[in-house]
Amino acid sequence: MQATVVSSWNDFDPLKHAIVGRADFTCIPPSELATEAKIPDDSDMRGMWGPRPLRTIEQANQQLDQLVGILEERGIRVDRPEPIQWNQAAITPDFTTGSMFGCMPPRDVLLTVGKEILSAPMSFRCRYWEYLAYHSLMQRYFDDRPRLTDDAYQAGYFDEITIEERLKRTAALDFVTTEHEPLFDAADVLRIGKDLFCQHGLTTNRRGMQWLQRHYPDHRVHAVNFPGDPYPIHIDATFVPLRPGLIMNNPNRKLPKDQRKIFEANDWQIIDAAQPSNDSPPPLCYSSVWLSMNVLILDHKTVIVEASEVKQIEQLDKLGFEVLPLAFRDAYPFGGGLHCATADVLREGSCEDYFSKQVGGTQI
Repeated sequence: MQATVVSSWNDFDPLKHAIVGRADFTCIPPSELATEAKIPDDSDMRGMWGPRPLRTIEQANQQLDQLVGILEERGIRVDRPEPIQWNQAAITPDFTTGSMFGCMPPRDVLLTVGKEILSAPMSFRCRYWEYLAYHSLMQRYFDDRPRLTDDAYQAGYFDEITIEERLKRTAALDFVTTEHEPLFDAADVLRIGKDLFCQHGLTTNRRGMQWLQRHYPDHRVHAVNFPGDPYPIHIDATFVPLRPGLIMNNPNRKLPKDQRKIFEANDWQIIDAAQPSNDSPPPLCYSSVWLSMNVLILDHKTVIVEASEVKQIEQLDKLGFEVLPLAFRDAYPFGGGLHCATADVLREGSCEDYFSKQVGGTQI
């Protein structure tokens, strides 16, 4: 057996070992307090739940396998989770929900900071047991998990709410989750050396960030938010570091001016991402068309991009990247894009201080 070294401080240093998800047995989970916040009123997913069609699972797995092939061809070690039967109720002493979700997006549940991999205390009840698919890889159990009682949510938060009202609430940092217990999804945490930038939104609360700051006392944890997003779920289709000193921002979800100060003071350039090439997401997909910018950085010069996103490919090419196109839209409905479908185990590099000038009011 090859010895495993865990170490990753960011999303752009050379990738050497990753976990890539699987689509097997994935379900559309029944409605719950947290998922209601994520599904737009006009979505074809509203009111649906149950196992996804086998044909779509096979198509998604084919594209996930192709991603594995690209990584392995470049000498990157790949591990895979062990899917369980997700079409069974998730039950704890505090709640019951009709089915679980799946294990296509390990980025959501596994947070690698340095030499440690955390299991994130996610806010979706259907994902409470999702870490079990990775247990044989982790060989560890995680002690502190949220209970997700009704106290963790605002009841009736999305009753007859308009997009305009959603935007007002997100701008005011008023979300469906409360501060009753620490909650965060790993995909809401942007790792840039000594600094962790956490999106305050529908899946991550302030207590979750405070927990991270206590757990990583040598890091600086910052709260960021993007008022233009009515469904603020994960940061990796909104704010994406490409290499040291360069970040692309979703032009529809601008980082507020006061939160940009820390980047500007440390000579980081924030550019608008290219417009998506697709007018709509695939059928039965939770995510927006902005999965176009959910790319996987292999090193400072190499990036994998969804093959149909020609505008994003052109932008990254002009920025000096070797772009590896990969068809991946069949995998989108199972949990997201290329970045979502992976989790870092090992990247070269060390814990750099990219933000020696700490300015602005973002730190927790």
